[in-house]
Amino acid sequence: MSLPPRTRAEALAATLAERIVGGTLRPGQRLDEQALADEAGVSRTPVREALRQLTATGLVELRPHRGAVVACPAPERLRGAFELLAELEALCARWSALRMTARERATLEALHHAMAPMVRAGDRAAYREANRRFHALLYEGAHNPHLAEVALATHRQLAPFRGAQFEAPERLARSHAEHAVVVAALLRAEAGPAAEAMRHHILSSGASWESVASRPAAAIPA
Repeated sequence: MSLPPRTRAEALAATLAERIVGGTLRPGQRLDEQALADEAGVSRTPVREALRQLTATGLVELRPHRGAVVACPAPERLRGAFELLAELEALCARWSALRMTARERATLEALHHAMAPMVRAGDRAAYREANRRFHALLYEGAHNPHLAEVALATHRQLAPFRGAQFEAPERLARSHAEHAVVVAALLRAEAGPAAEAMRHHILSSGASWESVASRPAAAIPA
């Protein structure tokens, strides 16, 4: 089950999420639909959908008489969501280790190697997109459409936070190193180690997001 190309709403939601986490958009700040639409060069429809997506993640709140405003997501809520995703992706990795075809394993390994230059260049945007594909290959490799559907839905809910976590110092390098452990276990068809490595990777990404969110706004790259 491949991750489909991002819609305008999803792309806008990702951009707004980075601005919120980066401190450009402050907690309590009103998000004007028309102003955002004019800035992005789109109609208000994808803006409304983007704000709905961000409301589901806890980055945005809908308040009476004020509309959408930047929220302060509860750490315990996000921590619980990352814990759920960690278990779902650990299960995907476990089954992928047992069920991936030789071609699927080769595709995953090739993508992992292709992400190394992105790390060296510090290209966060390219790495984020490649990272989406990396995890999609694990969903596909598990060969369980029901699991893939649930994992994808949870992945999308946490996408703004997973993308923003790459602002943490050295996170690109750590993420790629964690991927390497997962890939090695998958290539050896070791289900248990693959699951544990993926669980550690997702929990590590959650911890990285918390470290970014807790930094003073002036210190966070916009």
